[in-house]
Amino acid sequence: MKILVLNGSPHLNGATSDMVDAFSKGAQESGHEVNVINVAHKNIRGCMACEYCREKEKGVCVQKDDMQDIYPEILGSDMVVFASPIYYFTLSAQLQAAIHRTYSIDIPANVKKVALIMSSGSPFVYGPAIAQYYHSIVEYWGVENAGIFTANGDKNKSEEKRDELYRFGRSL
Repeated sequence: MKILVLNGSPHLNGATSDMVDAFSKGAQESGHEVNVINVAHKNIRGCMACEYCREKEKGVCVQKDDMQDIYPEILGSDMVVFASPIYYFTLSAQLQAAIHRTYSIDIPANVKKVALIMSSGSPFVYGPAIAQYYHSIVEYWGVENAGIFTANGDKNKSEEKRDELYRFGRSL
């Protein structure tokens, strides 16, 4: 299976990246191809709602930025994992921009599974991000939710959390 991880954390060595690394290691050891793209370090502008992708050139975004390299990765993947720290109850703005820009490619027919990895400082902040994930990805794309994984406080960068994500990757 080809797995794409869109990591929205601006912290290359932060808790979200730690969880992504553990997941990736497990998935690769199970024979899956894993590609991690740190969208927080890409030049991705927000959707302009110009409708070019729907009215002028179907599936083509008028904006020419780093999303042009990410579209083929999404369209060529069997599974997409969204990873983000939670800032003020939502996914990072960097990941949000990438998600919004998938509007231009509509629903990627090849993607069959998705998962969500989140880290935060508090256990009580995940609700809005989970609701968005279910409504705008799982339900709208019509895909299987393979899992939602969270870490907060002392669980961030813990061996327990690394093992959980590693086992998840291995189980696919």
